[in-house]
Amino acid sequence: MAYSSSLSSAILPFQSRFSLPYPASASRLLIPARRWKDRSVTVAVGDERLVSAPIAKSIGKNVSLAEIEEACTTWQWRGFNINFLVKGKVAGDGLPVLLVHGFGASIPHWRRNIGVIAEEHTVYAIDLLGFGASDKPEGFQYTMETWAELILDFLDEVVGRPTVLVGNSVGSLACVIAASESSKGLVRGLALLNCSGGMNNKAIVDDWRIKLLFPLLLLFDILLKQHWIASALFNRVKERDNLRNILESVYGNKESVDDDLIEIIRGPANDDGALDAFVSIVTGPPGPNPVCLVPKLNILVLILWGDEDPFTPLDGPVGRCFSSLPSPLPNISFFVLEGVGHCPHDDRPEAVHEKLLPWLSNLPKS
Repeated sequence: MAYSSSLSSAILPFQSRFSLPYPASASRLLIPARRWKDRSVTVAVGDERLVSAPIAKSIGKNVSLAEIEEACTTWQWRGFNINFLVKGKVAGDGLPVLLVHGFGASIPHWRRNIGVIAEEHTVYAIDLLGFGASDKPEGFQYTMETWAELILDFLDEVVGRPTVLVGNSVGSLACVIAASESSKGLVRGLALLNCSGGMNNKAIVDDWRIKLLFPLLLLFDILLKQHWIASALFNRVKERDNLRNILESVYGNKESVDDDLIEIIRGPANDDGALDAFVSIVTGPPGPNPVCLVPKLNILVLILWGDEDPFTPLDGPVGRCFSSLPSPLPNISFFVLEGVGHCPHDDRPEAVHEKLLPWLSNLPKS
């Protein structure tokens, strides 16, 4: 097993290649994002002015990276800058929907979904701490629970209304944890796209593949804590050709692996603190297992699963468990998306919209 293949996969919007059965009190101050300091943005909390005119006009169905960057602003959470976007109908009119990206990805990974969902709903998208344009603090110890707390605080302080969470990969798991821990009725529904089993490879589940590889995974963690090794591999993986090859191996629709996608992954990986985030996430605790949490949820849950996912395959423990839930649990719907890989929303967005949009429209109004 080459260390480079493991590192390559880990900085993408899914978990390491070794992970075959599965892929990781806030202030009310809202300030312009660091990369767009000179821009005036209106994002008011607690009233109707959630989307300013420049934002509302800047994004259509097909969203460019420049349009997304222009529409983003920053929220301060526990002293960190968190990048987010809001688009769509004003508060009280559109159902709030929060999009949460997977490992190594960011808000632009939803570029093929934001405009479509925003036609009928208020869309929020967030860069988790350590990813995208959000802060990547050096020495920070990342955990799934921290991301879940970030999501819940965002719903409480920025959105201010019960919200549907839509997540991919490790972002799905963060949404599951947030939904299971919400005590204020902040989560109205949950849509999971190829949910991961843990923040990293060490989520112990009943799968012979992980049991076989587990000693090597521990060795890999030890090697990654050697800064020169982690840095060398990280830099190699950021090369465009390497990124393209890895992405094409996990996307069912190869045409979706375009130059924009390469930049979505590669850009934030060049930021200060990106390497520290990667090492902390890959070597840290895997976090709560969604197989234990999802059956306990009493909200409506939509689960979409790409059948060509090499990281969270249908025959893995998470896929098998989730596909069996609709029979005993009527609040859960499960659909297999044919010819789709680990990132369905970007791989074949039309297949996701076909299931997601009617599900959102049929959610209870309160």
